[in-house]
Amino acid sequence: MTTYNEETWAQTAAYLFERGIQTVDLALVLGTGLSATSILSDIEIEIPYSEIPGFPVSTVDGHDGVMSYGTLSGKKILVLRGRFHYYEGYEMQEITFYVHVLAMLKAEVLFITNAAGGLNPHFKGGDLVLVTDHINLFSAHPLRGQWPEGMGPRFPDLMHAYSDKWQKKLLAAAKEIEIDLKKGVYLGWQGPSLETPAEYKMARNFGADLVGMSTVPEVIVAKFRGLDVAVVSVVSNVCFPLSILTETTIEEVIAVMQQSAPKLAKLITRVISNPN
Repeated sequence: MTTYNEETWAQTAAYLFERGIQTVDLALVLGTGLSATSILSDIEIEIPYSEIPGFPVSTVDGHDGVMSYGTLSGKKILVLRGRFHYYEGYEMQEITFYVHVLAMLKAEVLFITNAAGGLNPHFKGGDLVLVTDHINLFSAHPLRGQWPEGMGPRFPDLMHAYSDKWQKKLLAAAKEIEIDLKKGVYLGWQGPSLETPAEYKMARNFGADLVGMSTVPEVIVAKFRGLDVAVVSVVSNVCFPLSILTETTIEEVIAVMQQSAPKLAKLITRVISNPN
């Protein structure tokens, strides 16, 4: 039976607190190929994941595996430069470990970015997409098992997993800086193989606009722990219609993410800087 170690989360949170990460207004997870320096105006602390007690370590190209902490428009921002994936061999507890730590640091908002395949025929490579909902096709669930009493609802309702308030803020910020922020549903499954043409077709028939190998477990746990969640995907490769489908490499994904990084950083800084 899966169990959850509240003591380990607390030890990690205490370590970060001692290192100076004492207030977290917003936590930002950067996906493949994105950097913290383009977002934080003042980086005060940087800690490699390998130095943080209990923390997993990123093993994927484009994920630095470093935690950065600093200030943007007077707000304290914790940036996780790299995440953990089920396909790396991590269990769901390990993938979502950082979310529990954020909850113990009393973070209010979890803002996730990722690279995703585009299933909506109106999307093109490099587009930014506001995730409004998800379809979970991972083979394991991050809330499976017994939980400490009072930590969160045993059967959390995910009708509003993606914060309505932050969706509005992001759409407004995108309009202000003339970025075409599209909207879509993200389908998550385990990887690491990219999908077959038949699987892309199935995902599109399910109603998905994006497909990827991350994000969903963290969103579920963040909602469970009471954090507001916002997610923006970058379309790293076009997967539909099948008539234009081509093979994709990780190098191509990173290249698209790097090209889109300035636009995404501009959106993130704008939405965090807005007073409302």
